[in-house]
Amino acid sequence: MAYDEFLADRVRQVLKEKKTPYREQKMMGGLCFMVNDKMCIGVDTEKTTGNARIMARIGENVYDNALKQKGCSEFNITGKAMKGFVFVSGEGIDTHKDLEYWVQLCLDFNPMAKASKKK
Repeated sequence: MAYDEFLADRVRQVLKEKKTPYREQKMMGGLCFMVNDKMCIGVDTEKTTGNARIMARIGENVYDNALKQKGCSEFNITGKAMKGFVFVSGEGIDTHKDLEYWVQLCLDFNPMAKASKKK
């Protein structure tokens, strides 16, 4: 599992500041933070550059606007972009305020997100 532990600690800190219960699960080549048993936000390392980034589950309503933000790009690991999910590179999450913005977008969408089926 390739992810940046410092970035994961930063995400943990924001979730704790927001008093959000979560659990961690290693998946999709990184670390995902599950809120209400649904994938909310993840941390991984971009394979070609080795740079840390987050995967944000923000929903389709804010997706197009999010792509205009600094450091934001499509979530595409299969050759097809997944609307409602984005990657945010280091330049978009450099400050605590930047990271907090993305975490909040994920938390705002979480109540509407569908949970994956239990196996």
